[in-house]
Amino acid sequence: MEPLYQIKVQCLCCESNYQTSRVRPSLKKAYKTDTDFCSYYKTINPDYYVVRICPFCGFAATENFKESLSEKQKAAYYEKLGNQWKHRDYGMERGETEAMECYKLSLLTAQAIGEKDRVIAALLHHIAWLYRYDGKQEQENRFLKFALDAYVRVYETETDSLSNARLMFLIGDLNRRLGEFNQAVRWFGRVIQDKKIVDAAMIRASREQWQNIRAEMTGQGLELPEEMQQSGS
Repeated sequence: MEPLYQIKVQCLCCESNYQTSRVRPSLKKAYKTDTDFCSYYKTINPDYYVVRICPFCGFAATENFKESLSEKQKAAYYEKLGNQWKHRDYGMERGETEAMECYKLSLLTAQAIGEKDRVIAALLHHIAWLYRYDGKQEQENRFLKFALDAYVRVYETETDSLSNARLMFLIGDLNRRLGEFNQAVRWFGRVIQDKKIVDAAMIRASREQWQNIRAEMTGQGLELPEEMQQSGS
């Protein structure tokens, strides 16, 4: 059985119909997942196929994009990107290079139409993961920082949506990865101490990361944040 199958998509922008590939659900099982939810797969990476690109106008979207665009958004897309697009079909098998092109094009598309911070944050985070797969840490960290800033904006403006615990944990974890230990401790502490949070998995993960940071900071001879000195845990 082929790992990929085709689905039909209608472009949000030019409304043309086109085909794009998806990975069969039976092959989507990760053998390893990092603390910031970056997954690793033995055969084919489903993340490579998240972005759908219209071959006719180049509009690059994910399932999380708005369901429809205003005329103003369409005009903004064409002005910034669409008018320069030359027909290209990303609908078949993708490697690392094509996956990166797709995500970066989707990021530019999202920015052009004023998509939500949550969508932009996820695209930035996925680009960081692609650099991680490729062992390019400097570029990975650059995009993790962009993603972190976007996730913080999400937290400040969309507090009633999705899992706040997961979002707060993610902000803590990206701070930890970028060496911002004091900020990381603050965010993990919020997940642990907020009585409204009942997500046991995120509370447990936050406790684990709290302890990891304590060990790492102690090992490096760094002064522990005030929260850790007070808690004694």
